[in-house]
Amino acid sequence: MTPPVTVLHPADTPPLVFDWGTLRWVCNGELSPGARQTVGVSETLPGQRNPLHYHPNCDEVLHVVSGECDHRYEDQWVRLGPGSTIVIPAGVRHHLINRGTGTLVCLISFSSPDRQTVFLE
Repeated sequence: MTPPVTVLHPADTPPLVFDWGTLRWVCNGELSPGARQTVGVSETLPGQRNPLHYHPNCDEVLHVVSGECDHRYEDQWVRLGPGSTIVIPAGVRHHLINRGTGTLVCLISFSSPDRQTVFLE
């Protein structure tokens, strides 16, 4: 059986607000019953960082829409800018720091409808 089509608008998914910025979920098992993935948009404020973490049950794909950041995975760093994409396998510790002067906007996707996160700090 094919899952139903779900249409969501920004008012349907208010952002979660953190010290570092915001995260707005646009697809997951709760918002879209039958979904097989989680998708969101993150906005990280200039000079801010998200906490070091990993996802035990899914891979993550992070695509930079605008801004630039340094992204750490395990003990390596990579600079990402508009159009850059990083694929992070399940279990890999990672976080990013917005090194730009504007808000960093990223599209993030996870290979599970119930993305799990383990914070390490």
